[in-house]
Amino acid sequence: MRIISGFLKGKIITPPASYKARPTTDFAREALFDIISNEYEFEDLKVLDLFGGTGAVSFEFVSRGIGHAWCVEMAPANAAFISNAAKQLGIADKLTVVRHNVFDFIPLCTEKFDLVFADPPYALDGLDTLPDLIMGSGILHPGCYFILEHGSEHSFTSHPAFVKEKKYGRVHFSFFES
Repeated sequence: MRIISGFLKGKIITPPASYKARPTTDFAREALFDIISNEYEFEDLKVLDLFGGTGAVSFEFVSRGIGHAWCVEMAPANAAFISNAAKQLGIADKLTVVRHNVFDFIPLCTEKFDLVFADPPYALDGLDTLPDLIMGSGILHPGCYFILEHGSEHSFTSHPAFVKEKKYGRVHFSFFES
């Protein structure tokens, strides 16, 4: 897994072979960040990355100069990997790793974010409830995006906060605006 752009561009992060996570492909991640960079100035953004997995999305945000990222990951080994990789990359001061269940964390969260990204397992029970959970939580600043990565088996086009969907092979990104 490589960081695509920013001051960490080209850095490789290699999770252990036993790692259980499906990282967003470089191709899809690059396309996603192209979309985001056309709509946001990265400097000083506060970003929440849900279902952090390998930390690739958080690392990419930090590399592009955001103010701070919070990465929520429930699996202890994954959270430890993300924390250790952030230290090795020298960005631990820009990335807070929270080891928690996303569905339990959101109602407890008191921060407000400029962007929330979620990349849950595609077969996750409750994946279809995430837009309502995020949009109803008050954690997004007005006019800001919640971006949900999902497979083709889900469609969110009828959700009242839905803005657009972008597809890159099996990867779908649905955008919702607060």
